[in-house]
Amino acid sequence: MAYLDNILFAILLAFGIGYFTINIKKILRNIKLGQDVNRSDNAKERWRNMAIIALGQSKMVRKPIAGILHVIVYIGFVIINIEVLEIIIDGLFGTHRIFAFLGGFYNVLIASFEILAFLVLVAVIVFLIRRNVIKLKRFIHSDINGWPKSDANYILYFEIVLMSLFLVMNASDARLQHLGYSHFTQAGAFPISQYIEPMFDGMSVGMVALIERASWWLHIAGILIFLNYLYFSKHLHILLAFPNTYFADLNPKGQFDNLASVTKEVKLMMDPNIDPFSAQPIDESAVPSKFGASDVQDLNWVQLLNAYTCTECGRCTSACPANQTGKKLSPRKIMMDTRDRLVEVGNNIDANKGVFIPDNKTLLNDYITAEELWACTSCNACVDECPVNISPLSIIMDMRRYLVMEQSAAPMSLNAMMTNIENNGAPWQYNQQDRLNWKNEN
Repeated sequence: MAYLDNILFAILLAFGIGYFTINIKKILRNIKLGQDVNRSDNAKERWRNMAIIALGQSKMVRKPIAGILHVIVYIGFVIINIEVLEIIIDGLFGTHRIFAFLGGFYNVLIASFEILAFLVLVAVIVFLIRRNVIKLKRFIHSDINGWPKSDANYILYFEIVLMSLFLVMNASDARLQHLGYSHFTQAGAFPISQYIEPMFDGMSVGMVALIERASWWLHIAGILIFLNYLYFSKHLHILLAFPNTYFADLNPKGQFDNLASVTKEVKLMMDPNIDPFSAQPIDESAVPSKFGASDVQDLNWVQLLNAYTCTECGRCTSACPANQTGKKLSPRKIMMDTRDRLVEVGNNIDANKGVFIPDNKTLLNDYITAEELWACTSCNACVDECPVNISPLSIIMDMRRYLVMEQSAAPMSLNAMMTNIENNGAPWQYNQQDRLNWKNEN
């Protein structure tokens, strides 16, 4: 019975990490449903992007208030969870503050953790006020209603509970240290929880010990629950922001990828030595099975990684000129819809023993409408604003390509222009022989 607590803790830890591993494998499986794309070039630049953007939060602080608050929460999340390692060791081996042998350095660490925990509490409360009291425009947009709105609040409530448990745990621990209780040796400095400790005045030692154990167990259990909740939440970006910034497109914004087969045809059209009306041999290997994308499996794996990484912060939609002028397009919705469809496809595969059974649904039309796609001006504002280098525009352009090249479903004015280019070699409707007449004008 002496080791019952340690055994229970090991079971809890194994279950929490095991379930998390299963969910991560599902995410990786779903991402791999995308088409292959090579993002192994220029490793030095990719590592630099990841360090500056994901780790350094360089794009986040463009909006100073939200940026600074987010940096506080982010640093707090990373550093405070260093103590999780100590909690795990203590839980498995029945020790108390195993790293206390570090002496003064340990005191500095614990004091830093407490100060950060307090700052995280302040930041989270401000976030709740901004979302639910002030109601900033990008947080009350129609595409953020329902689950996305609730999810954001749940995470903030979760962080308040975790930080509060952390401080109560330390306060009760400090009181037990002062009372010389059992194996609670003097260790750590508590600049914040020292103000909570007086709440234990008049309590029996047994009650304080019960509160310490309860907050200790709830804190570590809460962390494991939070870890597994990420799979269902937009906060998956905590983990995926790093690979997402690493694999982001390094080409200049506005440079689109070209299909080899189409490029070849254009070059033939522009070659003055080739009869434009003669039949040319077709390289079947260069022609894709489908032009563009109508469903998530047609997108590349980086675009699917983008969808899972979306923070739903709404900066892309706030910067979108189409959205600002009342158009239906919301880049945030494009990413959320892509993720929702990808999850649906993944669930289909799970339900059918690893095989996708067509469900008569597609990302195009069932989730994203043609009206949204054609509202985009391809200005790259959404790409530039995203704090984790997501590109909603790449998905929009691939779906447009499908509409144009597979369904000939472009707007009438665009179809007329493309017909003129095909027939006349220019966007205007006149004979090819008249193309150079402008040079004879005075």
